[in-house]
Amino acid sequence: MKKVRARLILLLTIIVVSFVLSIPSWPEFYAQLPDGLRKILPERGVSLGLDLQGGIHMVLEVEEDRAVEIVVDRSVRAIKDLLTEKALPVQVVERDQSTQVRIEVSDEENVDQVEKLMNETFPSFIRSSKEGKILVYEFREADAARIKNSAINQALETIRNRIDQFGVAEPLIQRQGRKQIVIQLPGIKDPQRAKDLIKGTALLEFKMLDESSESSEVALELPPQVERGKHAELRKEFEGRIPKGSEILFENVPGEPGSPSYSIPYLVRKGAVLTGDVLRDARVSIGDFNEPFVSITFDSKGAQEFDLITKANIGKRMAIVLDGTVYSAPVIQDRISGGRAQITGTFTTSEANDLAIVLRAGALPAPMKTLQDLTVGPSLGRDSIEKGLRSMLIAGGFVLLFMVVYYQLSGVIANAALALNLLCLIGALSGLNATLTLPGIAGIILTIGMGVDTNVLIFERIREELRQGRPVRLAVDAGYDKAIITIVDSHVTTLITGLALFVFGTGPIKGFAVTLCLGIGINLFTALIGTKVVFDIVNRRKLQWLSI
Repeated sequence: MKKVRARLILLLTIIVVSFVLSIPSWPEFYAQLPDGLRKILPERGVSLGLDLQGGIHMVLEVEEDRAVEIVVDRSVRAIKDLLTEKALPVQVVERDQSTQVRIEVSDEENVDQVEKLMNETFPSFIRSSKEGKILVYEFREADAARIKNSAINQALETIRNRIDQFGVAEPLIQRQGRKQIVIQLPGIKDPQRAKDLIKGTALLEFKMLDESSESSEVALELPPQVERGKHAELRKEFEGRIPKGSEILFENVPGEPGSPSYSIPYLVRKGAVLTGDVLRDARVSIGDFNEPFVSITFDSKGAQEFDLITKANIGKRMAIVLDGTVYSAPVIQDRISGGRAQITGTFTTSEANDLAIVLRAGALPAPMKTLQDLTVGPSLGRDSIEKGLRSMLIAGGFVLLFMVVYYQLSGVIANAALALNLLCLIGALSGLNATLTLPGIAGIILTIGMGVDTNVLIFERIREELRQGRPVRLAVDAGYDKAIITIVDSHVTTLITGLALFVFGTGPIKGFAVTLCLGIGINLFTALIGTKVVFDIVNRRKLQWLSI
């Protein structure tokens, strides 16, 4: 009897713990509890997946080759600055092809000095050719591979930081394959805004407008404004006339009420005088006329560089460019010290907030290519929940009815075990803060079927013993003893399959595997311990009511 008491205490303890853990999964009931009791209970229970509450599912691919090109571009700027500092005149320092840097030295006598300086300061580049005053350096393959892998990890972390600041509950952000990132945002209310926030490269650049004498004619011929969809046409019109080191960028301006929006073209130098990697903070502020703008703060290095840039370009225009779009192009009125600047533009408060988020979270190391973009509406999610619950209730109802009709009072005990199975499963999912998906509901239904199979095996074994004339108590013990090997064998093999699905599967398959594995473990407990305790208690009280 001591063993029976111990198993009964264990059973009651698990029931209480499962009930407590499952309470937060019922929001209406949880909200009515006193504050003191809610502080003791877990903060949240089972959360619904993307297919049950709506949201977005995206698969992005990092353009890793572009990440290497960006690093090479930064190296080109650093090489220019270093050669200027060392008073070594050069005619050209530019990226040639994707990973090559071409240096044309002004004086052939300085070629050896430039080569020595490159070897000492830029070990990631190896000289591939040398012809007179022209040196060509190739970016090392090992460093390129390292940058590609780092770019994917950095993109993953940057996207995670952006989404955390955006405020999405239970996001799924994980790497898939070598250069793909899977993103699931359940319950998102503004999918397009979230997509723009995620995919925006957030490459902030400060570029000077090309106001040189040879470019003045082209700049004057640019129209004051163009339609949004005619950027490519304007660039094609001026193709061949734009200086080699310049490009046409556009500032998007919303039109007046009832009028279409338009863009303002600018002739801008390609090389950035400063980039956003020297930013320390970005905040939304409100101007004198209640217009939002983004106030940015540079780190010590950026503050020093910005101070020197503004000092050397007083009276000239500087374009603030984010992801190839000009936000503003103010005239530098005076030297700007202190490491602070403003990004103004015709955007709303929410757009200013999103801009501040991507700047704070950091720029993506490379552009992202969208491979899959799926939006699930909340109404479709509710429909999935209703159909899943309906199928579970219908299937469960038939099963419960069958057990009662076929096994009578023993079937009632089996049905109680199934109810306990569901309670423990919800409690386990709540305790693990798991996400329930539509395949997860399928896993729950499958565990109900396995629970029924387990009880059928036990009851049929007990029937065999009763037919041989054994007393009820001995028949029950023998039935459990003979059925346990078959039950454990079937559950363990299914558990191995579930673990394989969890390890190698992704997304919905993992959700199915989680509920399946938990259901198998809980079903073994409820069938072999839960129902056995009830039978032992009844038989020890000599209530000969068992009918199987």
